[in-house]
Amino acid sequence: MRRTARLLTGTALAVAAAGFVAAPAYADDDGGGGLEVFPSQAVPGTQITVNTAECGTEGTAAGDAGAVGAGVFTLAPSAHDGEAVGQFRVPPSAQPGTYEIVAQCAEGDRQVTGDLVVTLTAVHGQEPRGSVRTGVGGALGPDPVQTAAGVTALAVAAAGGTWLLHRRARGDGI
Repeated sequence: MRRTARLLTGTALAVAAAGFVAAPAYADDDGGGGLEVFPSQAVPGTQITVNTAECGTEGTAAGDAGAVGAGVFTLAPSAHDGEAVGQFRVPPSAQPGTYEIVAQCAEGDRQVTGDLVVTLTAVHGQEPRGSVRTGVGGALGPDPVQTAAGVTALAVAAAGGTWLLHRRARGDGI
């Protein structure tokens, strides 16, 4: 009974701790944000899509990507419920850094912002090339002596563990 209670308590604590670690973080938006930039990291020449739900259901906005050198663009109502969407292209001359993208809503004088990070190397969508080097690649690698030693070590560990569990079950103590 005590053993089961300990096991259940330990499991419950582990699940609770994992829940706290995996819980998403939410920020309070006081109007300083609200502009989603996708992709948020890009190389020069990339097409960027921005959207916001802060300008109302039929809202439009005037976007400004002048900080990165892309100029102005328009956000128009989209098929998504209550979102305004617009696009611009990062100019080839853009330098690496973090740039603020701004959109001014047509109604209500609301301004929303989002960040764009320009890098010189692709971060998202880059396809891996070549093979993955993770070891010798097979059960019987180039050195059969090392493979035999590893199998022997695993067999000894399994036998020792079984012997200890059997001894404990008989009540001989550890």
